[in-house]
Amino acid sequence: MIEVDNLFYRYPSGVEALRGVSLEIRRGEFLAIMGKNGAGKTTLVKHFNGLLKPTSGSVKVDGVDTRELSVAELSRKVGMVFQNPDHQLFCETVEEEISFALKNFGFDEETIEKRVEWALHLLDLERYRKSSPLVLSGGERKRVALASVLAWDPEVLILDEPTIGQDQRQKEILRQFILQLNAQGKTVVMVTHDVEFVAECNPRVVLMSDGRIIADGAAKTVLTDFKTLREASIIPPQITQLFSSIAKYGFPQDVIDLWEAKSILHEVLLGGKVR
Repeated sequence: MIEVDNLFYRYPSGVEALRGVSLEIRRGEFLAIMGKNGAGKTTLVKHFNGLLKPTSGSVKVDGVDTRELSVAELSRKVGMVFQNPDHQLFCETVEEEISFALKNFGFDEETIEKRVEWALHLLDLERYRKSSPLVLSGGERKRVALASVLAWDPEVLILDEPTIGQDQRQKEILRQFILQLNAQGKTVVMVTHDVEFVAECNPRVVLMSDGRIIADGAAKTVLTDFKTLREASIIPPQITQLFSSIAKYGFPQDVIDLWEAKSILHEVLLGGKVR
């Protein structure tokens, strides 16, 4: 689906943001890209929809080099929700914002109306239909930006720091929503610092540091590798830290989410021994 081969990118200022990144994202995969600020995460995903073009190396989407396609052509297939929603919201009302891209992509009026209604309902935005996105809270604007992308049903959804500005209830709704999209076959790429959210989602995890990939694997493997996490300036999930501290009593150290922790502790309380 997305193939990145020895990708280098240098900004006009001279800063080399990506240094030989190679990555393959398969269709229907759920991937989280993590790392400290300046690691190259957002620079990398901006290559997926053509907002940035490689200094050297290549990025291909469905076998086609992104240099050969316009941003508009790539965006029909790869939708991106920016970290700051204000960078992509500009219409007078929420309803107009969601319908804007649909009109540009040439959808007919009946389809536009149905998709706008679907997106408003899906992200609990119906009461803001006629409101300006600019008067909404940060979290609400984030949901408007997500709705405006989901409305045209791209094959790949890129979410840049999706949990910023969301309370715990909205985070859980977002988690369930992402997992549902992925279960339906949607490819989801998430850039985030929120290690607890990643642990609960349990996707494939890529760690970046100084423009390079330093780890790539299952969340359970990557998020329990304390040495590599330190290199990426990522603090392990709290549950992982807890189980690491009691490992001397026979508890496993590769626990990353609450549900697994609950199951293990439940077995201990019932059976009187660590599994």
